[in-house]
Amino acid sequence: MRTTIAERTARAAAEITRIGAGTVSTDPALIMKVSSDWSRMSPVLQEKVPPGRYLADAVVRPTEPGQVPALLQVAFDHDVPVTPRGAGTGNYGQATPFDGGILLDLRGLDSVTVNDGGTITAGAGARITAIDRVARAAGRDIWIYPSTKSSTIGGFVGGGSAGTGSIERGTTSDGYVVSALVAPMDGSGTMRRVTGDELTPYVHTYGVTGILVDVEFRTDPAREWVAVYGAFTSYADVVAVHRSLLDLPQLPRLASADEPALVPTLPAPVALDPERHSLRVIAEASTADEVAARMASGGEHVATLADYTETDRLSGMSYNHPVWFLQRGNPHRSWFHMESGGTPLWDAPDAVRDVYDGPVHIHLELFRHGPGAMIVAGYQGEAAMLAGIPRLEALGVGIHSPHQWYVDRNVGLAIETARLTDPKGLLNPGKLTAAPPVDTRVNIGVR
Repeated sequence: MRTTIAERTARAAAEITRIGAGTVSTDPALIMKVSSDWSRMSPVLQEKVPPGRYLADAVVRPTEPGQVPALLQVAFDHDVPVTPRGAGTGNYGQATPFDGGILLDLRGLDSVTVNDGGTITAGAGARITAIDRVARAAGRDIWIYPSTKSSTIGGFVGGGSAGTGSIERGTTSDGYVVSALVAPMDGSGTMRRVTGDELTPYVHTYGVTGILVDVEFRTDPAREWVAVYGAFTSYADVVAVHRSLLDLPQLPRLASADEPALVPTLPAPVALDPERHSLRVIAEASTADEVAARMASGGEHVATLADYTETDRLSGMSYNHPVWFLQRGNPHRSWFHMESGGTPLWDAPDAVRDVYDGPVHIHLELFRHGPGAMIVAGYQGEAAMLAGIPRLEALGVGIHSPHQWYVDRNVGLAIETARLTDPKGLLNPGKLTAAPPVDTRVNIGVR
């Protein structure tokens, strides 16, 4: 009689403990905690993958790189699924252990090394806050980091895409990663250094092709960054300055803007007028006066904060964070957001808002190719939400929906790679499919 996954996991966990390939825990509270991520931001995922519905059978935390291939070999031999996880700050449910088995907690792999050529090699579980401290002390700036800076580098490369620094440096697919140490799930008990074009099926594929053990990524010489705040009476006024920032001699690291409805819940260090549009920019210090002058010409320059830690605070109010602050501050109503991109977000905001029943709010971000945005509206069910996607596309707005967990980038290559690196389909089951039941995700801004 075939054993259950839970039974096979118990046997594998005992062997992992015996060979010293990581710390094993079956504590129910820990399992509950690490079996979910921040997918609760999505009302769709709240319904489909609520905390407690899908639970791992054991949590394994390696503390040395060599333990990863060793424990994967044991899991392979016992036919045990393995779901990798970093800090759990992802929003798409990609770290949910749909088939139980082992939850691989990579946070014990947290080494950080600044290399002679200026790159940094960090263990997959190293938090980007810690990496940035080491980088800045060595006179380096990380190319890109996520708005949740407490994320791990493995989680960001394996599950993220863009963030602070993307205006200049694009996404994690645009040369950010130099190499990665990858452990396959093929029973070999090995790992290898992957470089160049071979990296493609390991970036933003949620660990379905192999476990990222460490990542080497690019940095720049450190610059002096400051946080600049402005306020505007109209959407047109804030857009005029927002789009002008692409003409600066040194591109900003971040430029986020919000309509008044999203402003009151922002945890800003300066007073923000809840009746005005907010623009927040991480500017290179030599351009700060020019940014302030542009804000003043179309609205008001509120403040310039020179402490580097203030740029982290500003970054924490970017991308989907204003949506989370709105949800937290208005628990009586269910809000959803769509990640979007395209100049209609600047030029035809009323048409964008008309796609969904109101009120509809726009949170703007800046990219080298134009604006990105979180389109925020009241949730009236998944069908109504999905029905807006073709309408937005008809306006020329690209969509990347944060409401499902499937690998959506280089899917064919990921499937082809996984046939070799994960022949039993044990890595993060349920995330890799050529035909997802609800295809809601389209790449935007990815080359």
